[in-house]
Amino acid sequence: MSEAFNADRVTRLCDFLHQSPTPWHATRCMAERLEQAGFMRLEETASWQLEPGKRYYVTRNDSSLIAFQLPAKTLTSLRMLGAHTDSPGLRLKPNATQYAAGWLQFGVQVYGGVLLAPWFDRDLGLAGRVHVRHADGRLESVLLNVNRPIAIVPSLAIHLDRDVNAGREINPQTQMSPVVMQSDSAQLSDVLAEWLEEQHGLRAVEVVDFELGFYDVQPPSLVGLRQELVASARLDNLLSCFVGLEALLACDASQGALLVANDHEEVGSASACGAQGPFLGDVLKRLNVQVGGATEESLIQLIQSSLMISCDNAHALHPNFQDKHDERHGPTINGGPVIKVNANQRYATNSVTGALFRDVCREAEVPVQSFVTRADMGCGSTIGPITATEVGVPTIDVGLPQWAMHSVRETAGTRDVDYLTRALTVFLNRAELR
Repeated sequence: MSEAFNADRVTRLCDFLHQSPTPWHATRCMAERLEQAGFMRLEETASWQLEPGKRYYVTRNDSSLIAFQLPAKTLTSLRMLGAHTDSPGLRLKPNATQYAAGWLQFGVQVYGGVLLAPWFDRDLGLAGRVHVRHADGRLESVLLNVNRPIAIVPSLAIHLDRDVNAGREINPQTQMSPVVMQSDSAQLSDVLAEWLEEQHGLRAVEVVDFELGFYDVQPPSLVGLRQELVASARLDNLLSCFVGLEALLACDASQGALLVANDHEEVGSASACGAQGPFLGDVLKRLNVQVGGATEESLIQLIQSSLMISCDNAHALHPNFQDKHDERHGPTINGGPVIKVNANQRYATNSVTGALFRDVCREAEVPVQSFVTRADMGCGSTIGPITATEVGVPTIDVGLPQWAMHSVRETAGTRDVDYLTRALTVFLNRAELR
């Protein structure tokens, strides 16, 4: 019989995934848990007065978050965890209203590297943030989550496309617009007004702008005869956000620790709140001024005495496509955290950081695996190399193994959730990083 998984932790994971259809919702959920644990919110536009032994968090764009704890002693190093809040999907175009064959549809643009085929015939909800103007001219930003089946992208019957199972290209411009209502006159603005009143009691407001995306409303579930698997949307990379947060809340607060969850990883990280932007660097500078040496040299010393574990899921060995893996580097689901290695620096791991993480896993009594892409295939990347480049902090890339990365529904292992949480907690409690 399979080893039991941590049922309470997996339940919290499923709740987090269900409540986080967008990066803005995920950031809000994380902020709420941090505040419940005693973390104090900071505003980037205000002066900071940081105290040793206290815990803080700050957000940017409402879709990226950094939380940190300061040791009671002098801050000389930070144990950093990194993840990202965004996932590939279908985002609404600004002028989304369109009609075809008597049906109202919403035009979409593809966000990130979406696996398109699984989006057909799914019950789709809509979520994101909306900016409205009140009658007095005041602007307000609100989160919207229409968590019920309001749309579908219907497949074309096989009778009308006999060669479909032989494979065909999917055109996101002409074939991926969800159907939302049988009408040739309704407008997106009309239904937005209904939802804003329903969820926020807002009446007679003008929708000024929005960032909205469709998502599969099927809730997360545990799969397998022994519930070995968790299946859900957005496991890449909300699973890492969740595990990082669990570890930060579980650690003993004896060391300087930081969790960064960036937006926009799936589209290159080049934004003010992405890993290629200045968010983490800005926070580190302010930390150094408040509790460090307050000089450029002391900042460099702090960064070079620290270590970042970048957490982003890894490709698990697929039972139906085993030839897609290097035969000696196919990590298994529920086989423990995966160290991700790439000689061309698509991952930031080196032998120094890899050795330290292996030692952390030994101390935490969890198994550890390695992933290397086949030499005849391209390799994805993470926030790890970007963070290492922008900040200069020594970094390792790790992740939990999963199937169906970038699908509308992905699969990972229930035992792996606890494995990585335990390892990251040990890392955050660790007195020495060298």
